[in-house]
Amino acid sequence: MEQQRPVVMSFAGLDPSGGAGLLADIKTFEQHRVYGLGVCTALTVQTASDFISVDWLPLPRILAQAKPLLATETVSYCKIGIMADVQSLLELVRTIKHLSPGIRIVLDPVLKASAGHTFHNSIPRQAWLELLPELYLITPNYHEAVLLAGTGDGDEAAAQLSTHCAVLLKGGHHQARPGEDALYTGNGIQRLLPGPKQVHPKHGSGCVLSAAITANLALGCSLSDACANAKAYTENLLSSHPSLTGYHHI
Repeated sequence: MEQQRPVVMSFAGLDPSGGAGLLADIKTFEQHRVYGLGVCTALTVQTASDFISVDWLPLPRILAQAKPLLATETVSYCKIGIMADVQSLLELVRTIKHLSPGIRIVLDPVLKASAGHTFHNSIPRQAWLELLPELYLITPNYHEAVLLAGTGDGDEAAAQLSTHCAVLLKGGHHQARPGEDALYTGNGIQRLLPGPKQVHPKHGSGCVLSAAITANLALGCSLSDACANAKAYTENLLSSHPSLTGYHHI
């Protein structure tokens, strides 16, 4: 009989195409043999290639979904994706940590959908500065790091953000080092080089990466190993099919 699996949680938008958001996170959790709980933060209308609209769920409805789960399950790691605004995100994070003391939170700061929709045009940096110390890890791409830190260079931005929490700077949009991720922690910088497989752009790959990190952490991996394992998992997804949607497998 299989031992009881670790329980993880995702707060994310519902993408009907299944490539991103809540559905992609649950697929990723299942492949890693962790039990995934899912809380919906937004209802989107989209395909793998086109983003049509989003209806944000108000914070009370998000918390109404989460509270019974956190009251009955032991959740040591959770991942958060899209939220309507930073103030709601900050209140959500603080409530989660109050309900589950010791929980560690991985944030994928999605500012723009891969299908083209921009979720946030302005960055209230004071709110972000309050939020970052509450987090265990954030996983911005190059452009997101620049916007969050207010600097012109993504590497400098990641180093600046990492004074508050760990940062995995994704390399998919890095012009100088495409495909190379970098983990910034208090112990320095760890470069995660791309693997040998031929990869194709995928809708929701950032969601999958952050969910895979969350799963690996729940399974007992160090942050460094969790990021490396998650990168390999995501590359399997990117190499699985040439279309914008990929297939999940370990």
